Parts: sequence; structure tokens; C-alpha cells
Amino acid sequence: MTAHDVATALSGISDLRNLCRSIAMAEAVLNPGEYRYYSFDTNWSETEEIFSMRNGSGDEFDIVFSPAGAYIRGFDHESPMSPYADDTVWPGVLDAVPEVFRACVEEPAFMDQGMPTVTFCVWRETDDDRWHAGRIDFPDGYSDPDGSGWTFDLPVDPRPEAFQSFAEDYYERPIDLDAVRHIYEQLPLTRDVVACLNPGVPFQDVVREAKDMGYPV
Repeated sequence: MTAHDVATALSGISDLRNLCRSIAMAEAVLNPGEYRYYSFDTNWSETEEIFSMRNGSGDEFDIVFSPAGAYIRGFDHESPMSPYADDTVWPGVLDAVPEVFRACVEEPAFMDQGMPTVTFCVWRETDDDRWHAGRIDFPDGYSDPDGSGWTFDLPVDPRPEAFQSFAEDYYERPIDLDAVRHIYEQLPLTRDVVACLNPGVPFQDVVREAKDMGYPV
């Protein structure tokens, strides 16, 4: 899988934003602590929201939702396309990004000492009819050369079962599928749903998280 496959597999911007919010909300119930695999911030800036993944091993991605559309950048630290290999971004990854997303390309949070930390990038402007990725000659001999396949598996798979599989593997415990379905359908959170996923978390704590994410309660 490559960024080109991600661009083909992704849903529209609105549906993707809802999916990302649901992923982050479900994990916030499971893990009320500070560190999470997925997070959603409705106040990334005055006009932008952001969905982020951090796995704690140096791999990450961010989806910036803005009036201009959506911008995705990801980084797999073991990818042969890592800019750390020769101190430059792999040719084509960022070359065709539209000017409306230039601030995202140059965002300090997505850089290391002035160099973008990116191995894959996908974008879609608000009025666009599809997602885009740059023209890239990927290195031979890799099934997932830019890391987009394994890092981006949940955003391209809207099934609640996909989150259940991730969470059961990551948190090493059973995850109630009906509760995940409830959140994936963007239905208002209830005490019962929260208790099914994590009986030990105070409901009001989850309510605060939900309001911060713009998730209905």
C-alpha cells in the first residue's frame, strides 16, 4: 500500500472527520489518561481541527481539517523514504501540495530542525472530487514503502470491527462491539455505552472529553 492507495480508499472529508472523531472518542473512553494512540483536537487553531496518531515509537500521522479542505501527513520512522536517510524529503511526496496547504507543510509541529518529518502525504481541497497524492517513484522491494498501509489502517476502514480489532490488540482486553458501533454512528454518549467500554471511568470525565472533541453527548 502507498499514499496513492490511501487516496483512493479514503471517504469524503466530512465522513472522514466523523470517523476520526469516533476513533478518538472511543479510545478516550478506553484510556482516560494523557497518552493515547489517537486524539482529536477541535481547537488546533481558530479555523482548524486535527486528528493525530502517535504510537510512542516515533511513528505518527496528522489530518488537519480546515476551510480549505483536509491535509494528511504521515511519518514511518523505519520507512526507506524517511527524510532522515539523506536529510531531505523523498522526491514527489510534497512537491505537488497546493498552496492552500502550504502552512501545513511548513507547520513547525510537523518538522524537525526545519525538515518536514514526512514519508507520505495526501490532500483534498473542499471543492475537490477526490483525494490526491504526489507523483512518486517508490523504492522497489517494499509492500508498504511509505508506511501509509500499516499506520493509516483505521482511517481507511470505517467498520467498527476495525477499531475493535485494534483496541483488543493494543489494550489486551475484550472490547464491546455494540458500544463501538454506537460511537461510530455518532450517537450521543450514554452512561451505559461508556460503562460497556470502561466501567472504571467517571462519566463526567468522558463528557468533558466529548465536548472538547465536538462529539455529541
